[in-house]
Amino acid sequence: MDSMWPVGEFILAFTAFLVSHRLPAHPHVRRVLTDRLGTRGFLLAYSALSILLLGWVFAAAGQAPYIPLWETGPVLAHLALLGMAAAFLLACLSVGRPNPFSFGGAHNDRFDPARPGIVRLTRHPLLAALALWSGAHLLANGDGVHVLLFGSFLLFSIAGRRVLDRRCRERMGPSWQGLADAVATVPLSATLLPLGPTFLRSILAITLMGLVLLLHPLLFGVDPLGAYFLP
Repeated sequence: MDSMWPVGEFILAFTAFLVSHRLPAHPHVRRVLTDRLGTRGFLLAYSALSILLLGWVFAAAGQAPYIPLWETGPVLAHLALLGMAAAFLLACLSVGRPNPFSFGGAHNDRFDPARPGIVRLTRHPLLAALALWSGAHLLANGDGVHVLLFGSFLLFSIAGRRVLDRRCRERMGPSWQGLADAVATVPLSATLLPLGPTFLRSILAITLMGLVLLLHPLLFGVDPLGAYFLP
């Protein structure tokens, strides 16, 4: 019975994580929580709970039995690192930028469809970054529990695009399609921010990825660069 507890704990932790994201997203629940906590309080509490539960999920996954599904090695490690580099770059180029189509946008009233930045490539850059992150970890972890974990995140990031598009259409009305068409027709060069911010955000992406690689063994007990040093 005790040998099954790590699996049960992972299922419990993962279920709690999913429920914690599903319930606050319900309009009535969110409205009640926002009325009581305020918008800022709700976002802080929601973020703190998400981080705690995600930490529990990762810890439980690390304790679960190892069920190999495919063999990992340097080739998949190369692909995973490339995917992570793209994910960090996407996230750093999009966080805090105006984006009326997705979550995470700031000062959306300043959004210029003639210079949409990374939104020219994808209306949901944070979800694209999540897809790259989960896909990279899916490649690098060929065991049952981690495939379930990162595969679920990958499916969530793919399905979430339609959900966000639908909610945004409902909120913006007919103007949504016009804005989407305007963004899609500008030159690809419009994906670049002004040179200064693009450079600084790219450096930030490299720095953050290096920091995560350095701390990964300490935080998660796995060295992402270990495959490069196998005999």
